[in-house]
Amino acid sequence: MKGVVLGGTKSGVGKTVATLAVLRALAADGYDVQPAKAGPDFIDPSHHEAVTDTPSRTLDLWLEGREGLRRNYARGDGDVCVVEGVMGLYDGDRSSTAMVAEALDLPVVLVVDAKAGMESVAATAHGFREYATHAGRDVDVVGVIAQRAHGGRHESGIREALPDDLAYLGRIPPREDLEIPERHLGLHMGAEAPLDGDALDAAAAGIRTDRLLDLARTPPRAAPAPVGGPTGARIAVARDAAFGFVYPATVERLRDRATVVTFSPLAGDDLPACDGVYLPGGYPELHAADLEASPTTDALAAAAAEGTAVLGECGGLMALAESLTTTEGERHAMAGVLPADVRMHDRYQALDHVELRARRDTLTAAAGDRRRGHEFHYSSATVDDDARFAFDVVRGSGIDDERDGLVEHRTLGTYCHLHAESGAIDAFVARAVED
Repeated sequence: MKGVVLGGTKSGVGKTVATLAVLRALAADGYDVQPAKAGPDFIDPSHHEAVTDTPSRTLDLWLEGREGLRRNYARGDGDVCVVEGVMGLYDGDRSSTAMVAEALDLPVVLVVDAKAGMESVAATAHGFREYATHAGRDVDVVGVIAQRAHGGRHESGIREALPDDLAYLGRIPPREDLEIPERHLGLHMGAEAPLDGDALDAAAAGIRTDRLLDLARTPPRAAPAPVGGPTGARIAVARDAAFGFVYPATVERLRDRATVVTFSPLAGDDLPACDGVYLPGGYPELHAADLEASPTTDALAAAAAEGTAVLGECGGLMALAESLTTTEGERHAMAGVLPADVRMHDRYQALDHVELRARRDTLTAAAGDRRRGHEFHYSSATVDDDARFAFDVVRGSGIDDERDGLVEHRTLGTYCHLHAESGAIDAFVARAVED
């Protein structure tokens, strides 16, 4: 599968809208498009999926390693893969957009804000390309998409100023209906605030898909994954608006190793018969009253008390706590499995790539094992003095005092989101069927 990376000059330059326009343009030209996202984000991929009806691959060197990243890319399916970058092209000390492009040997198309520039757009792109040589980086900047650029003289001025070896790949017009609303953790999810179809079509019309496809190329072949076979386990996965932060690779790994059944705590679904329960991250704080009233929350508490293996990540941790207090000061009872009270804040409390070291055997690791992940949350947790933790935090913040992984019964709750390539999912499935 050929691919191309859309990198930005900085955060907020309009990479997501540019990516959606490229996805729409390629699909309109009859191509089967596979979206992807550099970095650990869950929200931008939801917009990719809203446009393409295809789950977006997560490509992060810290979470997956180089071979794991290549395997994840290779599991995609399409004629061409469009990878949206994270932050500015070279920003990020563990998995920048440039690092992902290098690992996959994919060309980079630079998204440049052209709102108040013409020749300076060319100068910016030239500088980003030349910086790779200066820094000894194997980053191939091949072209430009002009974000917030008008047509006519504005567009032609940008195109004519570009050096011959930097392709002009189109523009995104400056339209208010091409803005995605924001909230804490980033943009609204794709299903909540999709871009206006006519506006997206107008943006897609300005993309030179022929030139982009000529520049795209195929990454090196990935090494085979050391994945075991089916275990006979049955894993229940929460999927609804409160628990929507799930990597496609995590679901795929679960399905490789177990039978997966889904349920919705918000809908009050019965908890399926299962060996283990996975509560991914999401927005439980937006649905705290419904979760408090849901019979599924009580069923989760009962299952945990009976010894069912339960894994909660970030939002899942919050739902398993004693209580969740909103920024408005409204306190809602949660499942009460883990000895913690969670409170939401107006500012984020942690944002980082994470490394954990297991203090003892736990659901996702053996004692001494290390697990890599990431954390991004606006909540904090106050824990009981006798609370037990499964992990020491080598990098990141964790739950409390450089510790993460609250443990009670056979339940584990972390602020850390883990990727399947870490080995955590394999360990969870295996332990779920242990006596």
